[in-house]
Amino acid sequence: MRITAVAAAPVRLAIPYPLYPGVGAGTKIEWGKRSRFTPLRPTPMLEYVLVRIETDEGVTGWGEAQADIGFFGETVEQVRAAVADYMGPQLIGKDPMDRERLQGVIDYRGNGCAKSGISMALHDLAGKAMGVPVSVLLGGRMRTHVPVAVEVAGGKPDAMAQACVDLMAQGVRAFKPKVGGDPDADADRLRAIRAAVGPDVSIRADANQGYSPKEAIRLCRLCERHGVGLELLEQPVAVHDLPGMAFVRRSVDTLIEADESCFTPQDALAIIRHEAADVLNIKLGKAGGFLGAMKIAALAEAAGLKCVLGTGFGLGLEIAAKAHLYAALEQVTDAVEFTELSLHANLLRPPWDTRLALPLEDGRLPVPDGPGLGVELDQDQAAQSRAMPAST
Repeated sequence: MRITAVAAAPVRLAIPYPLYPGVGAGTKIEWGKRSRFTPLRPTPMLEYVLVRIETDEGVTGWGEAQADIGFFGETVEQVRAAVADYMGPQLIGKDPMDRERLQGVIDYRGNGCAKSGISMALHDLAGKAMGVPVSVLLGGRMRTHVPVAVEVAGGKPDAMAQACVDLMAQGVRAFKPKVGGDPDADADRLRAIRAAVGPDVSIRADANQGYSPKEAIRLCRLCERHGVGLELLEQPVAVHDLPGMAFVRRSVDTLIEADESCFTPQDALAIIRHEAADVLNIKLGKAGGFLGAMKIAALAEAAGLKCVLGTGFGLGLEIAAKAHLYAALEQVTDAVEFTELSLHANLLRPPWDTRLALPLEDGRLPVPDGPGLGVELDQDQAAQSRAMPAST
């Protein structure tokens, strides 16, 4: 079997509210800067690139790549060009089953989102060709359902608490509120959420690099003092400040998670050497796909750390991919983050358009059990969401 074509198609979906609301809530590194609004993007939206890989035996693999200049540092235009003009042509004529070698062929510096979209399509294709789910390719299907966590945008305490209550009505049982401004005000937000959701719901907090080390310590101590029951604090300090994050970790009982500091296996190794985190956040777009994600998980296991599968948002292909990764990894702890469930449609055909969507049953999503990713893209919906012409 040989690859005959690699195509990239950008899509754009409207979302109900800005993910970073502005001054006074969420991480202060976003206050007054890093806006996602531009003349071409005047309203809240998310953008992705669909990746299609075709072969001479008629087997086709589908993937998707996230695109966000603020978090990943990759725009949708950049991801499309990387896949269609640089990486895709390197794969023509190659055997798609040689996934690790092919990832090396396209291992340009950075470009994790573009590489992730190709990785996902290669694994979907290989699973279809072999008649097995992606989770089996990754090591085995140890779980059949995925517990779900959803992010909550920064805002006033009552509004954030009500957002959680509304999502609980949709079956969600784990939340990650956005913090990272004033630690005292953020502690009040987390206390309000805990009072609203009760003692049995998971609450994580994500500072998105917003705190100084001492501010992060204060937030954790306030939460510990007031019985918030914070599961973990994600990326409390600047991405480069591993000594500062290690200082926070040594100073509090709350688990500390590395996200923006942990893109690659090399990043994970640096975090481990600094003893800077208890938990590593894995995202396919950061890691450059499944193989990078598995290497980070292996490093975490060797170091005695746990992992969280985080959200970089995504369509149904990404949701299915994360479900397969969770099913195959013992190192992943607790709920997997699927904030996209509350933001837009997944663009899948039935039955997975509703099975991988809200409302949830028992706070969980099923892991697709068909070959490859086990889901099928709705081509009509994808065409209606097209952001710019696709490559061919």
